[in-house]
Amino acid sequence: MRLLHPAGRLLHLSYCTNVHPAENLEGIVGQLDEYALPIRERLGSDVLGLGLWLAAPVAAALAIDAEARKGFRRELDVRGLEVVTLNGFPYRSFQNPVVKQAVYHPDWTTPERLRYTLDLARVLADLLPDDAARGSVSTLPLAWRHPWDDARAATSMQMLDLLAAGLADIETRTGRIIQVAFEPEPGCVIETTAQAVAMLSGVDTDRLGVCLDLAHLACAWEQPADALRALREAGISVMKVQLSAAMEAGEPEALREYVEPRFLHQTRNPAGGSVDDLDEAFETELPGPWRVHYHVPLHSRPSAPLVTTTPLLRAAIGELVGGPDAVCDHFDVETYTWGVLPPEQRPQNAGQLADGIAAEMAFAHDELLKGMNA
Repeated sequence: MRLLHPAGRLLHLSYCTNVHPAENLEGIVGQLDEYALPIRERLGSDVLGLGLWLAAPVAAALAIDAEARKGFRRELDVRGLEVVTLNGFPYRSFQNPVVKQAVYHPDWTTPERLRYTLDLARVLADLLPDDAARGSVSTLPLAWRHPWDDARAATSMQMLDLLAAGLADIETRTGRIIQVAFEPEPGCVIETTAQAVAMLSGVDTDRLGVCLDLAHLACAWEQPADALRALREAGISVMKVQLSAAMEAGEPEALREYVEPRFLHQTRNPAGGSVDDLDEAFETELPGPWRVHYHVPLHSRPSAPLVTTTPLLRAAIGELVGGPDAVCDHFDVETYTWGVLPPEQRPQNAGQLADGIAAEMAFAHDELLKGMNA
């Protein structure tokens, strides 16, 4: 979906396809028909944006096959779908029964992560709509915090230098600008805005920047205005925004039904208390209130006394698009947890999942409009 900022800048709104399990090209094309096309039709939109997730083997195959990229672009075009951003955080197997900390591997100390990200950039250069100003690839915030030392930090900076050089080469060869956005996340080397500033200030900031995930920002108990000010003052661009909401509980006992085995649900309180998963928060009796890294549907409200961090999402949108120009033009709805929600909230079939994603997209579209016109 597209929106025009009052300043004249085109904003792109998409939904992230890492909610779907397909990890081969045939399966990905199939999920366009099963989910993306019905979502576009439910929204009554001429064009639907996808924050496409391609597992590493698919990205590698497409990166070396120009005809396959052209064919995939045609599959998108005939369905009224477009791609300006890719989610390059999960390497593969993101909807396995158990993911947890595996999602942080390979990390930015490895050539595998560099190769995967440049493969994605090469693919995206051919998928971009002709009128898109640029493309973005979001990625993990360097690595999980353990193990991490000076040697690993130095290696990661070398990888980022190679990444920037590779992106420059892609721009030279294709004429398309592709930028890579590092996504601060609880428990990682880059968890907070201050850590993003510290770790990214020395990189090529024309090509490398931040993906601001609003659920992660909430779990760090940061305020959007403060975070954006710190990034701006450091000269680090917000190259992508993930529109997401986390769970919040003043009475943590109500969160027990959200404990599940697939994803990591880092839990934080405003006093700086932190644990790496929701079950650990119960075991250690972490004092409340809690915010939990559990992406929940943007448009719905959980049962009391639970709430979500949607108010922070609205505040962030106001900061991002409410000024004389937009801070960022790529907005991706990333609720990948539909399949692990408590049973009574979980979609039971493809049609119900399409309904839910379409409702989220409509909510996000309306909130962006409100933010621009406030």
